[in-house]
Amino acid sequence: MSNMIQRRKTVSVMVGDVAIGGGAPIVVQSMTNTDTADVDATVAQTAALARAGSELVRVTVDRPEAARAIPYIRDGLDRLGVNVPLVGDFHYIGHKLLQDNPACAEALAKYRINPGNVGFREKRDTQFSSMIETALQFGKPVRIGVNWGSLDQDLATRMMDENAKLANPKPAAEITHEALVVSAIESAKRAEALGMGRDQIILSCKVSEVQSLIAVYRMLADRGDYALHLGLTEAGMGSKGIVASTAALAVLLQEGIGDTIRISLTPEPGGDRTREVVVGQEILQTMGFRSFVPQVTACPGCGRTTSTVFQHLAERIQGYVRDQMPAWRKQYTGVEELNLAVMGCIVNGPGESKYADIGISLPGTGEEPAAPVFIDGKKAVTLRGADIADQFKVLVDDYIESHYEKRV
Repeated sequence: MSNMIQRRKTVSVMVGDVAIGGGAPIVVQSMTNTDTADVDATVAQTAALARAGSELVRVTVDRPEAARAIPYIRDGLDRLGVNVPLVGDFHYIGHKLLQDNPACAEALAKYRINPGNVGFREKRDTQFSSMIETALQFGKPVRIGVNWGSLDQDLATRMMDENAKLANPKPAAEITHEALVVSAIESAKRAEALGMGRDQIILSCKVSEVQSLIAVYRMLADRGDYALHLGLTEAGMGSKGIVASTAALAVLLQEGIGDTIRISLTPEPGGDRTREVVVGQEILQTMGFRSFVPQVTACPGCGRTTSTVFQHLAERIQGYVRDQMPAWRKQYTGVEELNLAVMGCIVNGPGESKYADIGISLPGTGEEPAAPVFIDGKKAVTLRGADIADQFKVLVDDYIESHYEKRV
């Protein structure tokens, strides 16, 4: 992590063997979109998310069939050697599902509780307390996750009514922000009153609007030392979802707020669910918080690069790095910090390549058909021919072999 960014001090929470808060690296998590009752499909998607780098995976537990499937999902993952902690996402009847399915309660590493729909009116405290007591019984942490789409309406109405009586009422949006924070904090205090420690509680207040998310989390961070889960809920599809999530989370992370993140992307039809994991990793890596895979710097192209050779090479190298990373990570220490450059012409190509650990400057329009390669800032070789990509891959492999310590 960059020395310029001071992380907010929070209490550490252990979710399985993953530490959240307390100065631990910011954790990337994700959520399945399979029917949890379909054990095989959920095991397959959870394994794919974990292999992509998701350090926690949340699954929906919405009915008895889903609750009964959880221990089988855990067993299936264990057989595959995938030890990622599973988080149960509960709404409405979570208290009953946990009570009736102790094997589910045991197999999950954490419970997500939504105080906005854990129970209504006189049943709210009873059902919330039941879930906390089950968590205490099985030694599980909880995420108290407030969402403005399911905010406690009794609380919101009361606060709106009180605001309306003021001589100078505050804007409705400000009251909504306050209600989100109050719901999270009051629920956490109630959990503590029932015997749960702060080292068992993570808080979140999710909204789908960037400026509101920033405002709410600043308030939440000011009111306690709880570990915080960040995420722009219902972020959207494609570039919109990526840009909105990045815009919101980058501001908060830069201010030291946030201990774990999830990027809530709407997948395109038939799209890969692991995309949200990659985006989360890339946010943290480009900001200097963590390193997951070698970085590939590539120029955008311009009139000097009418050839698409550098575009294809950048795509192939980036894909090669991500495909090879699971094997490299097992073999070499620190390989995720490798920096590569694939540049398209002589203007910035040599300079950027010199800043990288290993970089290539491809010929632009009208330039000599040769591609100098720079290793550790010095020109090492010039590549020519139709198989430049394969030649460069060999150089990358050789660089890793010679520069990174092999794991024993």
